[in-house]
Amino acid sequence: MKTYDIIVIGGGMMGTSCAYYLTQEGLKVALIERGDIAGGTVSHTDGYIGASEKQPGVDSMQGAESMKLFDEMRKTFDYDFEYATNENDDPIGFVYFCDSEFEFEKAKEQVAKNQALGIEQYAVDPYILQQLEPNCAKDLTGGMWVPKDGAVCPFRVAFGFVEEAKKTGLLDVFTRTEVLDIKQDPNTKAVQGVVTDKGEFAAPKVVNAAGCWAPFIGAMVGMEVPIEPRFGQLTVSEKTGKITQNRLALEYGYYLTKFFQDGERPIDPLVKAYNVCLNITSDITGNTVVGGCRLFRGFSIKSEYRIISAVAQRGIRYYPMLKDFNCIRSFAGIRPFSLDHLPIVSDVEEVPGFYMACGHEGDGITLGPITGKLISQYATGKPLQFELAKELAWSRWQGRDIAAYKKKEEENSKALKAVEEAYLASLEK
Repeated sequence: MKTYDIIVIGGGMMGTSCAYYLTQEGLKVALIERGDIAGGTVSHTDGYIGASEKQPGVDSMQGAESMKLFDEMRKTFDYDFEYATNENDDPIGFVYFCDSEFEFEKAKEQVAKNQALGIEQYAVDPYILQQLEPNCAKDLTGGMWVPKDGAVCPFRVAFGFVEEAKKTGLLDVFTRTEVLDIKQDPNTKAVQGVVTDKGEFAAPKVVNAAGCWAPFIGAMVGMEVPIEPRFGQLTVSEKTGKITQNRLALEYGYYLTKFFQDGERPIDPLVKAYNVCLNITSDITGNTVVGGCRLFRGFSIKSEYRIISAVAQRGIRYYPMLKDFNCIRSFAGIRPFSLDHLPIVSDVEEVPGFYMACGHEGDGITLGPITGKLISQYATGKPLQFELAKELAWSRWQGRDIAAYKKKEEENSKALKAVEEAYLASLEK
């Protein structure tokens, strides 16, 4: 039986980051992944990183802290993860579009709150919006400019964590290896290792970094983990050249739908039916990636053609020139949605030696570094990276009625499903 200081379950963004930062603390680490490194959610997403697509407070602050770590990584990693920069070697920046006064007022409220926290972002009028994004629609109400947000290649970040961790000689990677059970002391409940389909591994510490599948790992130690898969879909165009001047741009409704605050968005029934909001990237390949949506479809990652139509409609609304290009493919993925909208990053007092690094929904690429750093600090007893980090701890769920949270999520799901069904019924008339 192989013995380690700590075992990390999951080879996505959280797992690889945890493995990297734990090896930097001198711990012998086993990284166990049932598929391949970066083969799950990481490979089905865009590469946005930053603080703006988060609620002001601990949510946005963890994004700001993670951006500091990304800045360190791009200067110290030998592995190129395609950190996008402008002519001044700063992050490429990020633009939001507002299509109504309702959205613009919401954006200004968010800007004021984040500026008070020291995060650099600005509400901008239509004139400034045109300077930032000359190809965007000319009739927008305003927008938001976040100069320090950026973009990376997601799966290259995960591979970068692994390759840099291997330099220490303290990381063993086991892919195509499924965790079947977690061994615990029958009296204290402390973890002792894991049982896999390839044999047993011993360790006094285990990290649950399994993303959408974290509830299955949590159940092995008797935990009910409040995470659900939340579906998203992206389309890829033929080669367009550089349509967006900044690496990523979104409509502000993308933020609003994330937190179920989008009741007054001026949108077409097709767009509403599939909860579609624009996010767009002119990639370094010359193609343009356009998305996306937030739905609950279980664990399905099957692309849906009506979503493609809605995404195309939303893309053309904000970048009219897209109507002249063809979509060549579409892909979908699922995000690990924590029922209170915050990731779970901490130790678990009732299961000694067990750690949680999951529930990041659509923020996982951004929050990979800070999550790995925090887990390494929990595992070694060092001070946490920032003072609000304790608000992400598993302990916040103690005494909460998880069933009530699930019911609320189910109600939101049913409301979205009702809109979709009404739209489909209208097509039959």
